[in-house]
Amino acid sequence: MKPCVVERALVSVSDKKGIVDFCRGLAGQGVEILSTGGTATLLRKEEIAVTSVDSYIGFPEIMGGRVKTLHPRIHGGILAIRDNQEHRKHMEQHGIRPIDMVVVNLYPFKQTVAGDSVTLKDAVENIDIGGPTMIRSAAKNHGSVTVVVSPGDYETILRELRDNGNITLETRRRLATKAFGHTADYDAAIHAYLRKTFGGQEAEV
Repeated sequence: MKPCVVERALVSVSDKKGIVDFCRGLAGQGVEILSTGGTATLLRKEEIAVTSVDSYIGFPEIMGGRVKTLHPRIHGGILAIRDNQEHRKHMEQHGIRPIDMVVVNLYPFKQTVAGDSVTLKDAVENIDIGGPTMIRSAAKNHGSVTVVVSPGDYETILRELRDNGNITLETRRRLATKAFGHTADYDAAIHAYLRKTFGGQEAEV
């Protein structure tokens, strides 16, 4: 597989630790940054150039932010196999640009349900949908895409970009494995909370 040159990154994080310096580093390497909501607002405040996801896809965030990244221009850009001619044809037909890096961490479900006064409504609203979907898409297509779920990996990624101009396949594989573990842990936490809340009742599979 070819090295993963990063021209465009989608950044949408709940845990904003280190994200400003990381995105400043990405921008310094010529990476275009797509972002959503509070992350985009923070980056603009820090004078980092950002393209909002809603302007890129031509569709606004709706339903209080429940729907903002579930769009073919996002997932087509992440999932496209770069040397597949049919995929490239579809991208050209529908104005889909490649997204080479996905930087996402999820709504703080565990922290939310750990509170004594948490309601079911609060818990449900902290079940992230778009985030895990983007993470899984990027991890699936790690042959072309770098997926980042932890601030602890920011420094390594910037170092590789500065030193090599790309992200190695070894790093992409490691990050993809980590990403699937991250979403598995997230789903397990949701399952445990709902099982406890609903009295252990589950439909048979």
